[in-house]
Amino acid sequence: MQLKSARILLTGATGGLGQALAHELAGQGAALLLAGRDTAKLEACVTRLGGNVKSVSADLTQPDDIARLHAAARDFGVNVLINNAGINAFGLFENDDWLTVERVIATNLLAPMHLTHALLPWLKEQNQAAIVNIGSTFGSLPFPGFTAYSSAKAGLRGFSQALRRELADSRVEVVHVAPRAIATALNTDAVNALNRELGSQADSPESAARQIVAALRAGRGEHHFGFPERLFAWLNGCAPSLIDQALKAKLAIVKRHV
Repeated sequence: MQLKSARILLTGATGGLGQALAHELAGQGAALLLAGRDTAKLEACVTRLGGNVKSVSADLTQPDDIARLHAAARDFGVNVLINNAGINAFGLFENDDWLTVERVIATNLLAPMHLTHALLPWLKEQNQAAIVNIGSTFGSLPFPGFTAYSSAKAGLRGFSQALRRELADSRVEVVHVAPRAIATALNTDAVNALNRELGSQADSPESAARQIVAALRAGRGEHHFGFPERLFAWLNGCAPSLIDQALKAKLAIVKRHV
């Protein structure tokens, strides 16, 4: 994907990773249509980035907002969709409020599927197009304490794989990226404390953004970031019982931080 000619719709643009992605993409010469729920933050991002950057305030869990964003994307001439919007939830599944579970699934899985479904006919008409789904290591390495989040991200990975295979004879590239933990406000104090005790590494938003943009340049495929997370994700696919035992040993730590 040539970024100098790319016109990109970026969702979740006001979060830590979203802002870093917007900065990295704008620096590569891409035109940006930023989407998020916080109008004031969106306007600040547009002002800070300058150049060919516009914004649309939208809640991607609302069908009317999806339709409005779809229309704005067509008017902007979008040929790249980056599904970055997401939320997290840390807690034992049996104690999770059901509305929280629904919100996690709706935001992390159903919203990107809905927006992709709306834009796909338009993207297929472009000379070059791409869909980038921002997943997580937890989509390939489901983790205790993050059951709803892991389920949504695993679903997003499956969606990306199936869609990539469905569009193999088209000009639309489908890229799935799975970053490890990223140091943003998405992580609560409890999650940060858990990561410290487990020795889990976290990338900066800027580092993660550079890796994601490199994956977009590379085109079709699946990309896991970070070591040993990438190894553990692979091992979970080959021998999940080994991961079961490894995480069972850490369960008491997870429960203490919950």
